[in-house]
Amino acid sequence: MSKKNKHYSYSSPKKKRVRIFFLSLIAFIAVIAVASVYISHLYKSYLQPVNGSNKSIIVTIPTGSTLPKIAGILKNSGVIKADWAFEWYVRNDNYARTDLEAGTYIIHPNQSVQQIVSQLSQGRTSGNLVVILPDQRIDQIENALINDGFPKSQVISALSPTQYINKYPMLANLPQTATLEGFLYPDSFAKDTTTQVSTIINESLNEMQEKLTLSIVNGFNKQGLNIYQGVTLASMVETEVSNATDRAKVAQVFLSRLHSGMTLGSDVTAFYGAIVAGQPPSVNYDSIYNTRLHPGLPFGPISNVTESSLKAVAFPANTNYLYFVSGDNGTTYYSTTLDEHNQQVQQYCQKLCAEE
Repeated sequence: MSKKNKHYSYSSPKKKRVRIFFLSLIAFIAVIAVASVYISHLYKSYLQPVNGSNKSIIVTIPTGSTLPKIAGILKNSGVIKADWAFEWYVRNDNYARTDLEAGTYIIHPNQSVQQIVSQLSQGRTSGNLVVILPDQRIDQIENALINDGFPKSQVISALSPTQYINKYPMLANLPQTATLEGFLYPDSFAKDTTTQVSTIINESLNEMQEKLTLSIVNGFNKQGLNIYQGVTLASMVETEVSNATDRAKVAQVFLSRLHSGMTLGSDVTAFYGAIVAGQPPSVNYDSIYNTRLHPGLPFGPISNVTESSLKAVAFPANTNYLYFVSGDNGTTYYSTTLDEHNQQVQQYCQKLCAEE
């Protein structure tokens, strides 16, 4: 018996898999190609200047900064568009991290990444800067200005508040015997051989006036404080803690105690009163600044302030704490009762609290 030939029409599963593999590979390559073109275009655009402004922005690169840290500082300062693009450019152009020198630079938003890298690699820093640091007393600022080369007599004259009271609304509530304590905003200011110290003071006061926005002032008023009182409390917050979240909580503690008639109990106010009187820092030194001994706010600010402390007082945290203590480990602990506070002091503040 003869067998008829049978014809089957089908594709081998193996051939199908090969065909699918190659089609997938082609699709993958196409996606990679498109993505590469897009990323390349994005990368090149991120190397361009942020904008056309010639505004001078002071940028400080600390010694030992890593490349990612340098990129982050530049991004946060608003002089580059993307930190990753800056890092790629540095690495692709065979710069080592050590080629970018630490220092303080004046950089403009209209500079490209290439220009900024060239500036940092050549160490073209701005050596003529006057720096007013945060959390500084006015006597410390005075000494810093003298050390910057300004004549002592000119510094003392420039720090007299009488010449600024009519110029800056924020000084309207300044007591007659008060100084500019608390109102010199911390920043770096460019100078040359013709710069007068009064110019630096005016620039610092201008910046402080700008920070005291209508929103901030209204926030002070909501807490029952005028500008002078708000800055006074902000200076306490500035000196007590450095973390922005803690500052809002510490401001709430002080405001709660203030409104309830409790003493504010701030060690830093007691220290300040002793220091300005030429005495060793002590919580027991009796002065018009010592809020451990006297109710209400201290006579005036105890240091200059930053924006985060001003915001903390204007917009305090929504908590019911009445006590706080900064622990030896750098953490701030909060409590609502004195017993709980004493327990936290004993548990977390053995070294720091023993030094008071």
